[in-house]
Amino acid sequence: MLAQKCGAVANVRSRDVHTLPTPRWGGLAMWLSMSFTLLIVQHLALVGKSFGHELQGIYLASTFIIALGMVDDRFQLDALTKLAGQALAAGILLLYGIQILWLPINGVITLPPSIGQLLTVIIVLVTINAVNFIDGLDGLASGIIAISSASFFAFAYLLAVVYGFSRAGSPSLVTAVIIGVCIGFLPHNYFPAKIFMGDSGSMFLGLLLAASAITLTGQVDANAISAENSGPTLLPLLLPFAVLAIPLADLSLAVIRRLRSGRSPFTPDKEHLHHRLLTAGNSHQRTVLIMYLWTATVAVPVTVAAFAPLWIAGIVAIFLAILSVVFSKTKRSLV
Repeated sequence: MLAQKCGAVANVRSRDVHTLPTPRWGGLAMWLSMSFTLLIVQHLALVGKSFGHELQGIYLASTFIIALGMVDDRFQLDALTKLAGQALAAGILLLYGIQILWLPINGVITLPPSIGQLLTVIIVLVTINAVNFIDGLDGLASGIIAISSASFFAFAYLLAVVYGFSRAGSPSLVTAVIIGVCIGFLPHNYFPAKIFMGDSGSMFLGLLLAASAITLTGQVDANAISAENSGPTLLPLLLPFAVLAIPLADLSLAVIRRLRSGRSPFTPDKEHLHHRLLTAGNSHQRTVLIMYLWTATVAVPVTVAAFAPLWIAGIVAIFLAILSVVFSKTKRSLV
């Protein structure tokens, strides 16, 4: 295997859960899958219409982030170097016009370019690192991002079809690609994993999800926002936080925890949410499935709420919450 020959292998460390050295660079396989997919679909009559300036920027930014991640997987770059590289990837998106244009503050405020660009970089950095932080168990990040992307894809599609906004070509296509690469990678990454996605994969997925959210906001007409339809039109700004609620919560708790103890927020530890579930007596597979359910409990009802009465979204949320609680309290091994 290429990763093993090049030395991109995750050796066992005190804070790790895996017990055998495992090759990284799963992100390279994801990038190759996306590249072949884009090469094919650009020749299709309908989907090919989504190809344009924005998609070129997303592809180039993702290619850069994959290269950065592969170097990190091999040589273990320091946190500041990775952060600078992530900011450069966000800069590529900006060069292709992918940025936040407006915010729903006291109506709608069109942002000055400098503010919109800064906010875009922040969103990209936070999303990339949230996905990176959650990648701590076999199959965890790929499954959570697949669920999150499925919710985002459903929203982008329904937004275009039901409400008559501009077809969200790039966001729909990119989130569909994310779903495909995650599901395709999961059999090789589920416990016990044969390969890890590595930082190349987690940063790649985080960048694609952030870029999808930002491009979707650019395709929503801010002038269409009113009291009657504020839900579906404002949700592009809120949905990324909903679908990534669990990774973002884990990221926030980790930063607070480390700062309170006088450590750098980038200092790794073994106190993430998945570590706590394992400590509570859950098996590896059960912990992953619990976190899948937590993700769906937040992401699915928020998407439903945009296009259905709140009581339906409430029923969905209650059902998933009950299922999560019941499953979490059941200690029977899944092995």
